[in-house]
Amino acid sequence: MAIVNIYVDGFNLYYGALKRTPYKWLDLGKLAQTLLPEDTIQELHYFTARVSSRTYNPSSAHDQGLYIRALKTVPNLHIKYGHFLTHSVPMYLTDVTPAQKVWVDKTEEKGSDVNLASHLLRDAYTKRFEVAVLITNDSDLAEPVRIVAQEIGLPVGVLNPHQFHSRELRQYATFIKRIRQGDLASSQFPRTLIDRKGTFAKPAGW
Repeated sequence: MAIVNIYVDGFNLYYGALKRTPYKWLDLGKLAQTLLPEDTIQELHYFTARVSSRTYNPSSAHDQGLYIRALKTVPNLHIKYGHFLTHSVPMYLTDVTPAQKVWVDKTEEKGSDVNLASHLLRDAYTKRFEVAVLITNDSDLAEPVRIVAQEIGLPVGVLNPHQFHSRELRQYATFIKRIRQGDLASSQFPRTLIDRKGTFAKPAGW
């Protein structure tokens, strides 16, 4: 049994395991206990950014807001926000002759991986956990994982929401394990929850 801090790369989890599934109403506390049943989950840190509603998905900001409310009901879960940058870039249409360039809005999420790495390293150097566990498959986090595991000497596990493991993370992680559909299905919030603001429910489209 170990005292574990969990660091969740929110968008990597979403795009790796949740998008286009019925499992988006995911209780991260239940998921952590399902995957690490012998350990004590001390803290969960969730890294994300606030989305904006789009014409093709007008409820996205509202739905995310409900999910964040749900996450705030999980004991010892902390949320840290990055941000989005949107800018127009020229890109070529695929398989069009002659070549035709169009302008598209490109949105990039900024800050979450840096925030995750910073909190992980701070907590490792100050010995705030016995084991760190990352929910991600982002190879950009390989270097902070290496520092914690090899230089600080604390175990770092990876719970991977994607089908295949990152080669870079696998190289440095103490252990790596896939998050499977059954884990997601058994770790859902109740459809209706209560917080200090009142009663709220799982988004209709979820």
